[in-house]
Amino acid sequence: MSASAGTESSYLVGLDLRGRRVVVVGGGSVAQRRLGLLVASGAAVHVVGREITPAIEGMVTAGQITADLRNYRDGDLDGAWYAIACTDEPATNAAVVAEADRHRIFCVRADSARDGSAVTPATGTFDGLDIGVLARGAHRRSAAVRTALIEALQAGTVTDTDEAPAAGVALVGGGPGDPDLITVRGRRLLARADVVVVDRLAPPELLAELGPHVEVVDAAKIPYGRAMAQEAINAALVDGAKAGKFVVRLKGGDPYVFGRGFEELEACAEAGIPVTVVPGITSAISVPSAAGIPVTHRGVTHEFVVVSGHVAPGHPSSLTDWAALARLRGTIVVLMGVERIEQIAAALLDGGRPADTPVTVIQEGTLRTQRVLRADLATVAARLREAEIRPPAIIVIGTVAGFSPNGR
Repeated sequence: MSASAGTESSYLVGLDLRGRRVVVVGGGSVAQRRLGLLVASGAAVHVVGREITPAIEGMVTAGQITADLRNYRDGDLDGAWYAIACTDEPATNAAVVAEADRHRIFCVRADSARDGSAVTPATGTFDGLDIGVLARGAHRRSAAVRTALIEALQAGTVTDTDEAPAAGVALVGGGPGDPDLITVRGRRLLARADVVVVDRLAPPELLAELGPHVEVVDAAKIPYGRAMAQEAINAALVDGAKAGKFVVRLKGGDPYVFGRGFEELEACAEAGIPVTVVPGITSAISVPSAAGIPVTHRGVTHEFVVVSGHVAPGHPSSLTDWAALARLRGTIVVLMGVERIEQIAAALLDGGRPADTPVTVIQEGTLRTQRVLRADLATVAARLREAEIRPPAIIVIGTVAGFSPNGR
């Protein structure tokens, strides 16, 4: 009988399983949860089970693992370096552990940790770190601590290095508004910034997490007026980096979706400043989703188009073919279109879009102040003005705009 791994202190160790045989006995959901990390580690995984889940079958089909669809039998662990017994039959799991003990193979018993010779820790990864937590069989506790550690590293409240980041610039997409929707990498780089140049649409709550030494540059308040000239923003990035600081340009949404991010990258590259680009969750997709609207739906739309509404249809500076958009049958998502909704609706109607085409306008999407206005193409302009909808707001036009979380 193996030692009581679940109740006594265990020796936490990292196994190099690359190319080494690992046998998993059982093909249900418990096995499925274990397989992803084993495959990612490079192990040669073999599953033995009477039945396997569709996900495991997919891994077999893809050549990621091998499997025998049958009962376990003694000898299945031949050549294994590591084994996991995770059937729903205690007697079978006990037999797997017994075979493993005879051959000196470490074995996890999923249904009774104390009866195996190994325990699976709650694991996570962060920027090249592998984190494992054991709580002597208290799986919920180990999972909670693991998650808290990962979140602390992501937020920067726990740091994995005492080295200051190298001077340079990171273009970080802050997401649609809810501070929880910034990417893990974006939050980590923000926590290490010396200077943050921030847009008004970036989640302001993120700034409260910054240390007192961090210089926050409001892009709306630097010289050249309320709407800071792009040249001045570029200069703030370049000057900060040249002063030996790590500068984060925090934007709303994604830096490359109507965010002038590539212009800023070009300015930094011209000055010889290294740049890291961190994509963000664009409001064009996430805000409709927060209102219960999918931008695509099977059998309804095969395309969606994201359009900037900051230039009105018919304006000499407009690059959008509104007549072509009107002829499409899919979804149109308009950003920055509140002030020009009358012209946009008129252009689509003139181009042939039906007057009863559903339109949904979402103001301050993903925030607690989110407002949703539903109308159609003929009435949306008047309804929007009547409701006093103001930017930032996303306009969704098309059949899916008529969908709601409670069904169509």
